[in-house]
Amino acid sequence: MRITGSTAAGTALLVNARPVTGQSLTTLEKALLLHAIDVAMDAGADYADGRVIRTQFEAIGTREQTITQVQSTDSFGINVRALVGGSWGFSATQVFDRDAIAAMARQAVTVARANNAVAPFTSSLAPVNVYPDAKWTTPYSIDPFAVSLEDKAALLLRANEEALRISNIRFASSSILSVKEQRLVATSEGSFIDQTFFRINPAMSITAISADSSDFQTRDAVVEPAGRGYEYILGLDLVGNAPLWAEEAALKLEAVPVEAGKWDLVLHPSNLWLTIHESIGHPTELDRSLGFEANYAGTSFLHPPEDVLGNTRLGPDYMQFVGNRTEFGGCATTGWDDEGVPAESWPIIKDGVFVDYQTTRDQAAMIAAQTGITRSHGCAYGQDWQSMPFQRMPNVSLMPGEEDLSEDDVIAATDRGILIEGRGSYSIDQQRYNIQFAGQVFWEIRDGKKLRMLRDVAYVGRTPEFWNSMDVIGGDSTYFLGASFSDAKGQPIQVNAVSHGCPIALFRNIDIINTA
Repeated sequence: MRITGSTAAGTALLVNARPVTGQSLTTLEKALLLHAIDVAMDAGADYADGRVIRTQFEAIGTREQTITQVQSTDSFGINVRALVGGSWGFSATQVFDRDAIAAMARQAVTVARANNAVAPFTSSLAPVNVYPDAKWTTPYSIDPFAVSLEDKAALLLRANEEALRISNIRFASSSILSVKEQRLVATSEGSFIDQTFFRINPAMSITAISADSSDFQTRDAVVEPAGRGYEYILGLDLVGNAPLWAEEAALKLEAVPVEAGKWDLVLHPSNLWLTIHESIGHPTELDRSLGFEANYAGTSFLHPPEDVLGNTRLGPDYMQFVGNRTEFGGCATTGWDDEGVPAESWPIIKDGVFVDYQTTRDQAAMIAAQTGITRSHGCAYGQDWQSMPFQRMPNVSLMPGEEDLSEDDVIAATDRGILIEGRGSYSIDQQRYNIQFAGQVFWEIRDGKKLRMLRDVAYVGRTPEFWNSMDVIGGDSTYFLGASFSDAKGQPIQVNAVSHGCPIALFRNIDIINTA
């Protein structure tokens, strides 16, 4: 299969997409997974679920005209999770025969029984419908693993070459990471779900150095990961856009240091999505609110659930945040989660008020009596075959305003402000309350227009006050989906890919510091 994409200059990019070969999930693996569930139940489990997971990973990286990284891995295994007397047990193996699978299942039950002696609480499960023959695949046109490394390298090297044509640009690096994940999920309740996920993570970083070598500035975070196929890479037009990003890097050499103090901020979605991730996404994870992540990732200021739900204003009346596992292109988008709960979209913040958490089946059951929340929102996920599923962040997105205000409209609404594009460094406390964020490109706004580039900008604040300072929000035409490809959580650490959509937005009277 040959697929052609175009660049801004009109030059064709040929992609040779070959049929994918290699190990795939077969009726044998499906039968062994059901065998594992049966053995766990026969051994005394009150409930059991399991997964067969194959994860393919590929990376190619470049710097200037050199290939710096080529990596390919393929991981394949099976696991079982058993609930016995209110406690969980988990076991996994890569040995696919009936005896090994049975031993694994019995071990999960044994671990669960042992945990009953020390567990501080008992788990129960919120109800869910049964899906005995369900299938789902990430919407895609081109399998990234069907595109040769040679074609990927050629694209990246051409993008680097175009960036290096701009004055003062001395370094340019780029990469593409691809993930294909095949996942079978079975439950003792009767669900059997077969899914295939694609995720892809492009990146480019461009560095300018002044003529006297006294300063350097970098422009990166120019593109975002997505739950898409290789067609997403072609649509980014890395070759055509590389000179524009390079010019921004060069302009940063001449940027004026920011004056610390109170400024209005116009936050481009390429910057705002990370602020959403840290200050809205993480504190609305129920396990953090209940203290389960305190040792590693921290807790949440949104605690206790029965007091804060419906009673905590986090923004103006028009601020709407949804959690979802359904958004097209989202890195956390799926058909069903690792507990067989179907994907959905639900309000987390409605009309500016915090109304719901991110939940799994056992989490929802924990707070049902106090809050009236009686079902899971489908947030269970284990990183790979050897990882026990637990609560992971879905896509969490800020909805655009009812009026379709453009970027220019939002900029025009401030007399003295700063437009920030691209994600940068960040710092946030263990309860996700005190925040500090930087960015990539900073434009001073005067009388509703971009005036000049600034540098050394970071904004600070506290989560409720920051979001309540939002005064103008862009419309559908400004909506953008950013993403984290490796959000870490848990002990042992697991990573999850997650996206956050948002429009451009204006925040009033925000504290700005000079980071130089």
